[in-house]
Amino acid sequence: MNHSQNPQRVARIRHVAFPRSLAPGILVLLGLSLATQLPAQAQENPAELECLRGFLTTGADDLTLGEMRERCALPFEAPPANVVEARIAAEREAAEQPFSLLAHQPNYLLLGAWNQRGWDPSAFQEAEMNPDYSLDDIEMQFQLSFKVPLAVNLFDGHMDVYAAYTNRSFWQAYNQEWSQPFRETNHEPELWAQWHNDWQLFGVTNVLNRVGYVHQSNGRSEPLSRGWDRLYADIVLEKQGFVLSLKPWIWLNDDSDTDNPDIDEYMGHGELRAAWAHDGRELTLMVRNQIESDFERGAVELGWAFPLFGYPYIKGYAQWFYGYGESLIDYDRRVNRIGLGVSFTNLLE
Repeated sequence: MNHSQNPQRVARIRHVAFPRSLAPGILVLLGLSLATQLPAQAQENPAELECLRGFLTTGADDLTLGEMRERCALPFEAPPANVVEARIAAEREAAEQPFSLLAHQPNYLLLGAWNQRGWDPSAFQEAEMNPDYSLDDIEMQFQLSFKVPLAVNLFDGHMDVYAAYTNRSFWQAYNQEWSQPFRETNHEPELWAQWHNDWQLFGVTNVLNRVGYVHQSNGRSEPLSRGWDRLYADIVLEKQGFVLSLKPWIWLNDDSDTDNPDIDEYMGHGELRAAWAHDGRELTLMVRNQIESDFERGAVELGWAFPLFGYPYIKGYAQWFYGYGESLIDYDRRVNRIGLGVSFTNLLE
């Protein structure tokens, strides 16, 4: 019987005498009984259930179950329908806390990254004026990427504005002969606005659109200086945990005012990224500038993050890159590299 529909029965139960030693057990049974009678929405809301249990132990004698439910009726938020919405919701919640730095692009450390073709030392030989300068084929690589909210929940919760910084470093950590130098470090400050959508077509949801500006450079002087500026758009689609990002861009630099006037011929005018996450694992794919160059230039990158001995803070991470533009210093040289290490944050989980 639903006790909320029979207050008299509740009142009779309330005045039955029972030994005090049985009180804890009876309260537990009442709590379990109450939980089984709650609608599914209330059972999925721990705060509401905890409120009801509190009334069972401390509520007034004349309080009915119906009144308890009315007083504990808390707003219920359904879980996000997709992984992109889940990340956006988590970021907005974290943004409300002071001193928050949010993950932007994946953060990882490749303990060993081996290039089958070898990294070219010629630019370094020229810079050091030493023809014997050499680079190891195996190095460490890591990426640190974070963002800060400048404004969130604009226009009735549909728009956010962010700034970000990404550092990707290529460290000759095993090159003892030349004092373990950093072969290359790419700096990437970024500013963008993003809009959240729920547009659907054939079961695919356009969950997010972005428009932004990004600068990328290695902060070096000639002959090692590299850099470029872009305006970009980013259209993010999702279906059942599979996420696709279409990101075209416009190069802003003048060919006469740059150290790498042909970088667009290798980096192209956009990239496609795909990601799939399930049960703590995440597979990512990046494809750039393949069709435009008749498959002669461009790049492909595969990443795989996976649980590591059940440790909650880091995951195992493997990454393979083939093509041009792995780093700015090598934007016009083909790389065939595989690396293994750990990831700290990923695109989706």
